[in-house]
Amino acid sequence: MNGLPIDLDLAWESLPALLDGLKVTAILTALPLLFGLALAFPICFARMSDRRWLAFLAEAFVTFFRGAPLLILLYLVYYGLGQIQALREGPFWILFGSPFGCAIVALSLNHAAYMVEVLRGSLLAVPHGIVEASEALGISRRNVFIWVKMPLAIRYGLKAYQNEVVSFIKGTAIVSVVTITDLTAVANTIFEQTYDPFTPILCAAAFYWAFVNVVRLCFNLWRRWLNRHNTEDAAADAEAPGRVNALRPASDLKQVMP
Repeated sequence: MNGLPIDLDLAWESLPALLDGLKVTAILTALPLLFGLALAFPICFARMSDRRWLAFLAEAFVTFFRGAPLLILLYLVYYGLGQIQALREGPFWILFGSPFGCAIVALSLNHAAYMVEVLRGSLLAVPHGIVEASEALGISRRNVFIWVKMPLAIRYGLKAYQNEVVSFIKGTAIVSVVTITDLTAVANTIFEQTYDPFTPILCAAAFYWAFVNVVRLCFNLWRRWLNRHNTEDAAADAEAPGRVNALRPASDLKQVMP
């Protein structure tokens, strides 16, 4: 040992394997995020529907998949669905017959359940007066949703979405229990081969930290782009102080008038 809690030589030798595991982790993050978000939209609309039976089914979906621990859900998909003979003999066995496919399904369902509430809260946060004003101008409800309501909902829900994505990235580490060689599985394999618990685990933690912070940076850039008009307005006011000063006599006049 060199006096450090990690073996630098082992860390360097393990780097290619850890990078391969990081690629698997990135794929297991990107695909469920995409599928889960696509699934969340129709369930969110059903959750907000005036039809009680439809809203009840959507609420039941959210309650179950948000309440069930992700590890239990992964076990149910990986071990439980394989016991159904009709599924084993059907076309979907191509998906459920592999650990990777089962992980994608379980992670997507879990992410969809959380995103339903994020979307619903964001859409309900849009001021109703803005929607009414847009409809009063003769804009169709479809265009109001696409061009007015949804852009505002994205701004309102972006922070909650960022928190969900960050938590989701770290939650993907459980897929190693179903024989998927992600970043955590690679670190555990190195530990079992070398009996060094510090080097591979700390290296894996460093990769997770870097991955999460890159995602956070992307969200910050996205938020800055969405709010760029506020920066432009502030810059315009700073460049034209005379326009602000010209309005002061009028405001002063209002104060002295009875």
